[in-house]
Amino acid sequence: SGKFFRNVDLDPLDSIGIIKIDTRGENYKICWGLINGGKPTSELPSHLMNHEVKKLKNENYRVIYHCHATNVIALKDEIFTRELWEMATECPVVFPDGVGVVPWMVPGGRDIAIATSELMKKYDVAIWAHHGIFCAGSDFDITFGLAHTVEKSAAILVKMLSMSSTKLQTISPANF
Repeated sequence: SGKFFRNVDLDPLDSIGIIKIDTRGENYKICWGLINGGKPTSELPSHLMNHEVKKLKNENYRVIYHCHATNVIALKDEIFTRELWEMATECPVVFPDGVGVVPWMVPGGRDIAIATSELMKKYDVAIWAHHGIFCAGSDFDITFGLAHTVEKSAAILVKMLSMSSTKLQTISPANF
């Protein structure tokens, strides 16, 4: 809470942290970092519920990543899986189940955490309309790569839509 990604390189002990959750899943302890009174994000319930859902589905899921992907945020709520798939050849391969979308809700609360974890039962990517994305994967490279691919595809779509009201370059349904 109150930390900025740009400061991680400058002072990682102040900007990030590792926490341990108790066996009941009700309390946490800071094991490393978050010095100077830092605390985990207000979105921690969403992170933890997503971990729970993904681990129940497949024990190899180890990473939940949340970021404020600018181009994803710029898109309308109803524009997602198909539109993103049409932008880059690797998209149907990298996220073959598509992406889920949580309509706008206040971040950091129980309702958005529940809505996101419901989507994570089916998808590895859940988009919070007007806020950002959650991605799940087995390791950092896979999970960050997934987020990067979604954001890159959204960037292509945003650029294309800014040039014309119709999409000028897409992968056709037949080519999927």
